Amino acid sequence: MSKIKEILEKKGPHFNIVASTTPVLAALTIMQSENLSYVVVMDDNQFLGIMSERDYSHKVKLKGRHSDSTTVKEIMTADLPVVGLQEELERCMILMNVYKTRYLPVFDKIEFKGIITMNDLMRDVLEKKK
Repeated sequence: MSKIKEILEKKGPHFNIVASTTPVLAALTIMQSENLSYVVVMDDNQFLGIMSERDYSHKVKLKGRHSDSTTVKEIMTADLPVVGLQEELERCMILMNVYKTRYLPVFDKIEFKGIITMNDLMRDVLEKKK
């Protein structure tokens, strides 16, 4: 089975990083232009969390807030489990299931390397079956 490092290398760079003070509407625009379901929230190269479509729908839309006056910091998810570059995919799937998340931040010691999504894991498993 693949390691997380291999999947991140295949993904390539994304331009979906926003500051915590970014309005939700601006973050949604980036998500749309990058065709992704999340943005990474960072201040001064420090990973803070992610804002996902689910965060938007549950914490803005359903609560009657406004996406142009709410910041990503107010709705982001910051308590995700973290994995390393050498993590096995099976362990990542278990973490996603236990924590009911679709995203896992990846770190090399203390350096943020990227996000692994449920779709990334599924895509890798399906490629291996070919």
